[in-house]
Amino acid sequence: MNPPDAADRMLDGNLFVTVSGRSGAGVTTLCEGLSEALDCGYVSGGEVFRELADERDMSLTQLIAEASESDDLDREVDRRLRTIAEKRGAANEAFILESRLAGWLAGNRADMRIWLDAPEEVRVDRTADREEAAAEMRVRDVIDTKRYESYYGIDVTDRSIYDLCVNTARWSPDGVLAFVLSALEAYEPTDDEGAVPTTDLEV
Repeated sequence: MNPPDAADRMLDGNLFVTVSGRSGAGVTTLCEGLSEALDCGYVSGGEVFRELADERDMSLTQLIAEASESDDLDREVDRRLRTIAEKRGAANEAFILESRLAGWLAGNRADMRIWLDAPEEVRVDRTADREEAAAEMRVRDVIDTKRYESYYGIDVTDRSIYDLCVNTARWSPDGVLAFVLSALEAYEPTDDEGAVPTTDLEV
């Protein structure tokens, strides 16, 4: 993608943004575009998971197998993401945090919480090269929903906490990025009457 320069758009350079969404919704693509446009870093849940694998001298496959037997690893990933959210929320600098639970973990520390989605057939087509079939994708979505409800008592299908929900099937990747950047550009803290409040998760 060729993101417009943040300076050209008069963007607030200190926005802490979370991006969440289901597999194949274009979350990584948007995060990469936002990171370049805002000239800031971003951390993903997948990156933290890979760090855990490296620390334990395990392959991703081995760590995934271990994670399926206990909630300890999932919770450790979430604890690390929450710590990042706490630090970045207080840092007053631009940053992107990505994970399925990023919006919940960051809570009201985030300036903008974004959820991406797309129809199942579109997401399946986009992830074909990842060997994630439609049935597997549906199972993963159901398992994730049940897991987070069991862990934290939250309904991840509840979109009310997000400031922006986008069906990425309606625009190209560049179009989605432009749409989100326009929303960030239009954001004015003095006009902000309040995000939907969330309580801190006990991770």
